[in-house]
This record gives sequence, C-alpha cells and structure tokens, in this order.
Amino acid sequence: MTWGVALTARPDFEITTPGPHVNEFQLKNSPPSYAGVPVDSVRFLAVDDQFARVTIRYQGDDRHKQILTYLEQQFGSLERIPGQMMRGLNQQYTWRGADTEINLTYHANTERGYLFIDSRTLAPRFNDRITDSAE
Repeated sequence: MTWGVALTARPDFEITTPGPHVNEFQLKNSPPSYAGVPVDSVRFLAVDDQFARVTIRYQGDDRHKQILTYLEQQFGSLERIPGQMMRGLNQQYTWRGADTEINLTYHANTERGYLFIDSRTLAPRFNDRITDSAE
C-alpha cells in the first residue's frame, strides 16, 4: 500500500478510532497478522486523511524471533556492533529506507513487542497535530 493513500476510500478498512486530524483503522474481517505471524493488533493510521503509519503489537518470544527474522530478510541485517546488547530486557531495532522507517521495540521481561512502520515524510505530521494540552 502506498503512503498517503486515503484509507477512508478503501472498503477493506474500518475506522476504529476517529479524530479531527488523526484516524486509526483496521482491516475488516481479517485476523491480525504480520508476515504470516499472528499478532495482537495491526492498526493503520492516517493524518489528515493520508496513510502515514502502521502500528503492530504482539506478544511472545517465538513471534518476536519470527518477525525479527522477516524484517532482516526484507530490509537487511542489523549491524552487530561489538559490545552491543542484542539480548536484554529492552531491545530496539531500526531500519531506514528512502520513504519508510521501521522501529521495533521488544520488552523481554513481558515478551511484548511493538512495531512501527512510518512514512518518513508524513509521520512527522502527527507531532503537528498534538496540542500543547494533549487533548
């Protein structure tokens, strides 16, 4: 799916959290999965009706390993810096492309993972829509 597309025009999506500038969507009639791995949720976010972010939440070390392997196969191996901790309570991984940035955070103690796939040009606009009072 292309960044910037209007998700409201797609019949396979439904709004889960509406807002004046930011809307959250999910796929209709489809159990959440990413790369063939069942996950807890997959949410698609649009800012000013332009698709800008995917947020994926999952639980379990096995799922984490499957998702991490998929990301490395698709977007490149992670640089292993000597002394870098690849195992630990909080693990964070980032891939950057010309149009897309992918951030994966995994909390080993709770076995919870959070994957953010962002448009590098549209995702910064989320910050523009946050009010000073955070309402």
